[in-house]
Amino acid sequence: MKLQQLRYICEVARHGLNISVTAESLYTSQPGISKQIRMLEDELGIQIFHRSGKHLTEITPAGQTILGKAENILEQVENIRQIAQEFCDKNRGELSIATTHTQARYVLPGIIQAFTASYPDVALHMHQGTPVQISELASNGTVDFAIATEALELFENLIMMPCYRWNRCVIVPHDHPLAQASSLTLEKIAAYPIVTYVFGFTGRSQLDQAFNAEGLSPRVVFTAVDADVIKTYVKLGLGIGIVASMAYDPVLDSELLAIDASHLFAASTTKIGFRRGTFLRSYMYEFIECFAPHLTKDVVQAAVNCHSKSEIEALFLGLELPGY
Repeated sequence: MKLQQLRYICEVARHGLNISVTAESLYTSQPGISKQIRMLEDELGIQIFHRSGKHLTEITPAGQTILGKAENILEQVENIRQIAQEFCDKNRGELSIATTHTQARYVLPGIIQAFTASYPDVALHMHQGTPVQISELASNGTVDFAIATEALELFENLIMMPCYRWNRCVIVPHDHPLAQASSLTLEKIAAYPIVTYVFGFTGRSQLDQAFNAEGLSPRVVFTAVDADVIKTYVKLGLGIGIVASMAYDPVLDSELLAIDASHLFAASTTKIGFRRGTFLRSYMYEFIECFAPHLTKDVVQAAVNCHSKSEIEALFLGLELPGY
């Protein structure tokens, strides 16, 4: 049994049993992967995958168990490499982050600038995607950290820690009737076409819950994952915008007026998550604390030592988080 064989079966499972795609991602040949999987199955005396002709169709029950063990082994191998690198040169390495456009565009630039100034020899890699994609990348070990507001709770093997709370604003052209309104209500917002985030992005669920609780059916005419796109279409007159308050810049967005809506919607909490069992290098602790100063190394280690999500939630219960 070879580590390469274990890596192949895990990657094949991760790529939906598509050996061709797996071969491309690993820069190797399809026949080579197929041969190694067959050799492993022959050695073990069982099938890991069911087949139809040359195609893999599903993972066998035994294969499911083997894949779980193989992933754990590969994770520990990676941890050994990280430990060795930490002792060889604690200031050199790589850090990969998966996050949404809002975090990447409005929150992370200053943090990454400060981090890279302290750790110039750490290569940073940023992946953007949906909250589910982001969480999955952290869950399967493709990235070190996931930073998002939604979907992190869907993956049991992620350690999630709260970073900050934020809320929303309504953005309108300066000559819009809402710009002159003495107060902002959900009823007034629902009277106009709305441009906002795609469902599942950037706390969109709290927005929908607020309208539903009041029995209102807002007319959402356009959705996007990118706040800059939302602002563009508000400028074009498509509707009023509802965005994260952090996404409005009074200088860059001077054509628009932001109206605070924090009294109408429940605050959202952005969290940082990483896969349980991950060996965190010194600069990884530093990045977490740079992003959320209350998440010191001792606090992160306390979260790691928790055995369940409820224990982690209890650890942070009552914590006054910074706000955006």
